[in-house]
Amino acid sequence: MTTLAKHGETADLTARAARVRLMIFDVDGVLTDGGLLYGADGEQLKRFNALDGHGIKQLQQSGVATAIISARQSAIVGRRASDLGIAHVQQGVHDKYAAFAKLLAQLQLTADACGFIGDDVIDLPILSQVGFAVSVPNGHPDVRSRVHYVTQASGGHGAAREICDLIMHAQNTYAATLASYLRATPSGIA
Repeated sequence: MTTLAKHGETADLTARAARVRLMIFDVDGVLTDGGLLYGADGEQLKRFNALDGHGIKQLQQSGVATAIISARQSAIVGRRASDLGIAHVQQGVHDKYAAFAKLLAQLQLTADACGFIGDDVIDLPILSQVGFAVSVPNGHPDVRSRVHYVTQASGGHGAAREICDLIMHAQNTYAATLASYLRATPSGIA
C-alpha cells in the first residue's frame, strides 16, 4: 500500500472512506499520545482528546459503527469507550487479527467495509486487510509506509477526529451532523 496523501490520490481515498461501515481504533498512540502514565499506586492514567471523542460520537450518529482493539488491558479504556458509546471493545489482545476476524463475524461485515487506525507493527495484520488503513504521523515508519492515509494530526491530538470527519465527508453525512449544531439566531448569525 502507499500513502495516498503523498500521491494526491484523493478519489481513491474518498472511495475507500465512503465504504467504511465500521471504524476501528487502536488506543495507545492513536486515541492517546502513546505515553503511559502510572500513578504512585500503580494505577494507569491516559489522556484522551475531547475533539476525538466528539468526532467518534458524530461518526456513530452518521451510521458508522465504531470499535476498539487494543493490546493493553485498561479499565480507563473501558470507561472511555462507555462514555463514547463504543459497543465493541476488545482489550488485552495480542493477536489483533484474531480479534478483528471475530468482530467481522459478529457484525457480518467484510474487511473491505472496515477502517482501522493504528500506529505500530502489531497493527499491521489488520491494516493490511481493511479497506481503509490509516496511521498517525507519529506512528512507526513501517506502518506509515503501508497505509492508505496518514493523518495530519498526531495520535491523541485530533487524529481520530480527522478520520471521523474524513469518513463523514466521503459519505456525504458531515453536513447533516453539523446542521444540528448550527441554529439560526435572531441576528442571523449561526
